[in-house]
Amino acid sequence: MKSTVKMLAPVNGQAVPITEVHDPMFSAKDMGDGFGVIPTGNDILSPVSGKVMLVASTKHALGFTTDDGLEVLVHMGVDTVELNGAPFEIFIKEGDTVTAGQKIATMDIDAVKKAGKVTDVIVAITNTSKMVKDVDVQKGDVKAGDEAAEVVLLAPGETAAKKPSGKVDYDQLGADIVKNVGGVANVDNVIHCITRVRFYLKDDNKANDAVIKGMKGVIDVAKAGGQYQVVIGPAVEDVYDSVVKALGPGFGGDSSDSSVKTEKEKAPKGVWPKTKFYFSALIGVITASMMPIIGLLAASGILKGLLALIVSAKWLSATSSTYMIISAMGDSVFYFLPILVGFTAAKRLGANQIVVGVIGGVLAYPTLVQVATKTSTTAMNINGNFFGIPVHIANYTYSIFPMIAAAWIASKIEPWLKKHIVLSLRMILSPLLEVFIVSAIIIVVVGPVITLLSSYLASGIVALLSFSPAISGLIIGGLYQCLVIFGLHWAVIPVVASQIATTGHSALNAIVSATMVAQGAAAMAVFFKIKKNVDMKQIAGAATLSAFAGVTEPAMYGINLKYGRIFWTANIGSAVGGLITGLMHVDMWGFAGSLIGFASFINPKGIDSSFTGYLIASAATIIVAFVCTYAFGFKEEDLEASHAVEKVRLGSREPAQG
Repeated sequence: MKSTVKMLAPVNGQAVPITEVHDPMFSAKDMGDGFGVIPTGNDILSPVSGKVMLVASTKHALGFTTDDGLEVLVHMGVDTVELNGAPFEIFIKEGDTVTAGQKIATMDIDAVKKAGKVTDVIVAITNTSKMVKDVDVQKGDVKAGDEAAEVVLLAPGETAAKKPSGKVDYDQLGADIVKNVGGVANVDNVIHCITRVRFYLKDDNKANDAVIKGMKGVIDVAKAGGQYQVVIGPAVEDVYDSVVKALGPGFGGDSSDSSVKTEKEKAPKGVWPKTKFYFSALIGVITASMMPIIGLLAASGILKGLLALIVSAKWLSATSSTYMIISAMGDSVFYFLPILVGFTAAKRLGANQIVVGVIGGVLAYPTLVQVATKTSTTAMNINGNFFGIPVHIANYTYSIFPMIAAAWIASKIEPWLKKHIVLSLRMILSPLLEVFIVSAIIIVVVGPVITLLSSYLASGIVALLSFSPAISGLIIGGLYQCLVIFGLHWAVIPVVASQIATTGHSALNAIVSATMVAQGAAAMAVFFKIKKNVDMKQIAGAATLSAFAGVTEPAMYGINLKYGRIFWTANIGSAVGGLITGLMHVDMWGFAGSLIGFASFINPKGIDSSFTGYLIASAATIIVAFVCTYAFGFKEEDLEASHAVEKVRLGSREPAQG
């Protein structure tokens, strides 16, 4: 008697054999035997007990390995990879252990239908040829958790009957596919999902569907969502690698790569709608560029905050070797931020990541940093020349916006260079010219423009501070983080430095500290409001700690700007905190701010009203930012909406961080 395995229905609906599901690759059993359910409900349960081996980045597919050795794939919907996870919510992660009947996900079937996709939930045993003799499906109406199929396992030494097949030359297949989609010149980019190689073509009409369908190793061809899809099946990664090899450098990205060129959304008509459209697009680029390094920023921010606390408690000297080593560990990610952002922004915008990363290295090059730091950050004084052209060399460490601009410029220059440089010289000349041209544009044009704007802002801030501490606290507190997005907050640093140098304390830095507390409080509200999305809850928790430790980048880029309203509810809290700071004439005697920088608010002559005011302002900031965010700044549904419209920001270190 052969052993069997019971498989449960993953969702309410009608169970069908896998041959009747509405996907040619699955129905042909090219992914293995199994069954499908035409769903009537949204809750998805695990059909088997086992370990989670796969959670697709687009959330549409989950993979499990059972104790019996079965490899089971649950595929939610057909072509739903194109929906970028929007209709799905996942409650498990890779490495988890699940039991049969456990709720693992939800699929909004109405949203899937509205997007024009088929809702079939498919359960496929991907190692059928090694493990399975037969699958007996109980056709008809089922409830999630009911037995839907019985899998008859192969006896030891028994082999399954296999479909006749010959060995496929993947390199040749990849080259043939590229040739018949119109050649390299017709391809903008290519990605792959679990079963399909997905091309973004300049002209779909140049592709020869009939020839591609007839190729050995190709199951079918489909067109959807602006993509030309070649259905491969289990060998998709091999074919994808051969396609990328045939296309050459500059192509390829994983299925979650947002740099892939999709159908461009057209800007709406009208000045204000266009302004909002392009600003939203900019924020989306900034957010996507920052997300890969948010965790590192949060960890580094917490380390920097703890180090500042240890030094303020005089447990460690700021001149010791131990301090310098730990400081380097916490500060390096911020110092070399141009390199990291250059790499991630290039991926987002479709430029060469290595080349743009090198451009970031140019901006963070120690010699240039030394030249920049010898002069005022916001003064438009000439401190260098470029081929005889007088230039102002700015300090780009801790900066983000210049590298976003660099990646965008590189994405425009690269195609032109490829077009005009002969192939034999392209490998050397193209990156050389790109680094030279883009670096020159940033140093000669972008940097000085930001510095000029910063100098005007610095003059305005000084005038505002002298006019009214309370009003300046309200305005600067409410708008300071907007300056951080574009790197214009560098205007604040010389003012703070001047105040501390002349008086020993800074009222402006106290206002800035309140804005940092507000960003942390808003992220904390998100942490407490999230109930289901464990990954985002972890990001919010780390961002909260980092902001309270004096580094707001993780909160800003990972949470607050990404989900729109949170950024403004945080600014409401910081405006209140800034107002109270100004009304109570709070001063700081150091640079380290936020909650962990409390020692900077203690007057060296003894605790006075500044420390009391700091405590009151911080408490008010936390309460207002937290309540506003929790009440109407965020709801968990925003996590799904963010797949459609990305939002983030750029920046660098606030002066209160030290």
